[in-house]
Amino acid sequence: MAKFGYFLSSEEHGPKELVRQAKLAEQAGFEALWISDHFHPWLDEQGQSPFVWSVIGAIAEATSLPITTAVTCPLVRIHPAVIAQAAATTAALTEGRFRLGVGTGEALNEHIIDSHWPPAEERLEMLEEAIEVMRELWSGKLVTHRGTHYDVDTARLYTLPDEPPPVYISGFGEKSVQLAGRIGDGYISTGPSADMVSMFRTSGGGDKTVQGGLKVCYAADEDTARKTVHRLWPTQGIQGEAAQLLPLPRHFEQLAQMVSVEDASQGSPCGPDPEVHVKAVKEYLDAGFDEVYISQIGQEQDAFFDFYAKEVLPRLR
Repeated sequence: MAKFGYFLSSEEHGPKELVRQAKLAEQAGFEALWISDHFHPWLDEQGQSPFVWSVIGAIAEATSLPITTAVTCPLVRIHPAVIAQAAATTAALTEGRFRLGVGTGEALNEHIIDSHWPPAEERLEMLEEAIEVMRELWSGKLVTHRGTHYDVDTARLYTLPDEPPPVYISGFGEKSVQLAGRIGDGYISTGPSADMVSMFRTSGGGDKTVQGGLKVCYAADEDTARKTVHRLWPTQGIQGEAAQLLPLPRHFEQLAQMVSVEDASQGSPCGPDPEVHVKAVKEYLDAGFDEVYISQIGQEQDAFFDFYAKEVLPRLR
């Protein structure tokens, strides 16, 4: 049976509002949470970027829902040993309700520590080593690691959960999906690709959990919703590798000037018709996803949760 979760946007909302939305999600019948991890928003217009670990701690006490980071980059901005401690503490606090979603990141968030941004192939190597470091530390043993990308000197984690947190790996290309299948406890994607799900499963993922996420915009009329998407997430219409390579929100704003309302909103169901939303979510189910996380774009959060509780989730179930 598929699960439906809510995707909390750290780029659009401050910490107290994210906790409030997490509570509303549970009340509306969502079964789990995703939360994005950013240092910068994609655009100044989005306007927020709270420290995800503080927010997760508050959410853990405010709801009983499972939480997944979608996704954390344990490569440059924060050393994997520190992410290992953060994830272990979070898993202990939530009593097993936490999944560490990881990926190779974006220069937008990572360049603040080191302006050199490694190429994709190297970042995949770094991610694999980072996961190795974290799992070593979750053993509770004293760890000394001398690797290609990371060094750890006589480190031991004392606060540990009963079981190490599962590591779900985000992937959009062949090599990252195969890495997820080979070493991940689950797979994360933001596109309903049956081919990628199949590749994950045949690369070693087997029957492990596959999570997918999409952005929607509920509003009283479709036109208003599409304009909201275009204002806040025109980046959805930017193709190629720009999302991984550009370092500042203003660079995305410059590219976004070339994105039309139609291109920005093409992948997001918009407006008040529940069947439009159901159809978009079902694309993920048909592609083989086990869990689907939905994010409401804009400020109409209360109306969205009411709409999904009454009109969309019952149809999906």
